[in-house]
Amino acid sequence: MIPPSTTLMEKKKNRLDDGRYLQVAALAYRVEHDDLQVLLVTSRRTRRWVLPKGWPIPGKTLPEAAKQEAWEEAGIKGHIQPEPVGCYFYQKNDMGKNKDKTGLFRVAVYALAFSHQEKNWPECKERSLEWVSPEIAAARVREPDLQKLLAAFPAYIAHKNP
Repeated sequence: MIPPSTTLMEKKKNRLDDGRYLQVAALAYRVEHDDLQVLLVTSRRTRRWVLPKGWPIPGKTLPEAAKQEAWEEAGIKGHIQPEPVGCYFYQKNDMGKNKDKTGLFRVAVYALAFSHQEKNWPECKERSLEWVSPEIAAARVREPDLQKLLAAFPAYIAHKNP
């Protein structure tokens, strides 16, 4: 189970009851010419399309950590929702000192209403980013649970902003 959104995290690498590592992601969104768009960034190593994500940050809540990741990876600022939109799962095969261990992850995804993008941010030279429709985003990401979450995101936004 994901800790409540008001919980201040004590450590970076948190294992959940199911043994998975917990991470957080920001699903940044905006409306351009009446079209809903979401932000994708490239991962640093494999250059595949992902959401800005990372480890919980000690002393911050999970939504605060997701908001921090959006700024570090894409320079994005905005209002973060206090509860997750959903979560997705993935597996990483190159963990541990010798890169020979497999890690299982659960990523809590928080919606971030875009307000602006900073001119400079920590990883601005390390990643590409693109605003696309949720449908295109779902086709670009690899994780099936994230694909479903992105496909359902327009209905989530319509419900939140009637």
